[in-house]
Amino acid sequence: MDVKQITVTSPLLPNLDEFHELLKQIWDKKWITNNGSFHKQLEKDLAEYLGVPYISLFTNGTLPLLTALQALRITGEVITTPYSFVATTHSIWWNNCKPVFVDIDPATGCMDPEKIEAAITPRTTAIMPVHVYGKPCDVDAIQDIADRYGLKVIYDAAHAFGVKVNNKISKTLSKSEDDFVSVLNAGDMSTLSFHATKVYNTIEGGAMIMHDEKTKKRIDDLKNFGIHSETEVVGPGINSKMDEMRSAYGILNLRQVDDAIASRKKVAETYREQLGDVDGIDMWYDMDGVQHNYSYFPIFVDSKKFGMTRDDLYFKMKEQGVLSRRYFYPLISEFSTYRGLESASPENLPYAHKMAETVLCLPMHHALNEEDLDRIIELIKK
Repeated sequence: MDVKQITVTSPLLPNLDEFHELLKQIWDKKWITNNGSFHKQLEKDLAEYLGVPYISLFTNGTLPLLTALQALRITGEVITTPYSFVATTHSIWWNNCKPVFVDIDPATGCMDPEKIEAAITPRTTAIMPVHVYGKPCDVDAIQDIADRYGLKVIYDAAHAFGVKVNNKISKTLSKSEDDFVSVLNAGDMSTLSFHATKVYNTIEGGAMIMHDEKTKKRIDDLKNFGIHSETEVVGPGINSKMDEMRSAYGILNLRQVDDAIASRKKVAETYREQLGDVDGIDMWYDMDGVQHNYSYFPIFVDSKKFGMTRDDLYFKMKEQGVLSRRYFYPLISEFSTYRGLESASPENLPYAHKMAETVLCLPMHHALNEEDLDRIIELIKK
């Protein structure tokens, strides 16, 4: 008998009958894109759910990064992290800017603020940090540096849907330990991915968070070819609008995302309980002052203590039908496109390299059952 394959992720899907009902409405209206009624409703629903002032929907998670850099007229050099999905750095390159890599904090995987200042040059205009696995960056320290040097801050928050912090994490965002505020409100802009693999998805999709109505209007123009009115084009924008079908899908998925996050939390608790005493397997625990979304569950393999390398474990699990992910490996700085940059030198990024060589993201999604988890845990313990 074939062994069931356990995937590293599984998409959150809306009820098919409910989706059909919304599709019928779209068919009746014959309005399938260009800021239709479901598009407007999803922006409103997401802003309320996430606790952000303004949000603009995109057709994927990369285009809001591209557009944020364009909207803020970023030029020259942008300080960023090599420990991310390659779209982070690609967006900088596409805007004809130079990415400058700095090392990570090994406790979080996020950009180390203490490394930023030394990387600033007269050509630096922005910082693009990443909330890795949904763990919030040190947004106060990053903002302090940005303010002192007159730099813009654009957060790649692809993993941070629904993540909130109190003043144990950020005193600029939150005033008390009882006051949890969206980490998406940090910086000048934050961007989200609604890809099928994320906690919340619209199949493909993304969004940008901004702080004022004027900026939202500029973003909405830029994602529609720069068209401001019937006779006016205000900039060399791109077509990155979300359509009505995916907007309707997103409206329905938003109603069940809290239950999905609760299921993910239980998966994380099971992993921690069952694998916490396995020699050579390290893992992270919830950060005090953070409402997590449990988007990923990374473990870190110490080959000497565990008895095999991370790659050995990855392939052994794969042979047994359990798919994990070496995320992020290789580092962006190791790809041929960026390897020639001075800041891509391994000597400049020791912690990022160590994390990339030891990390393994275990299956993490709402559909995992006890039998699945027992099988995953038993394989690792063996």
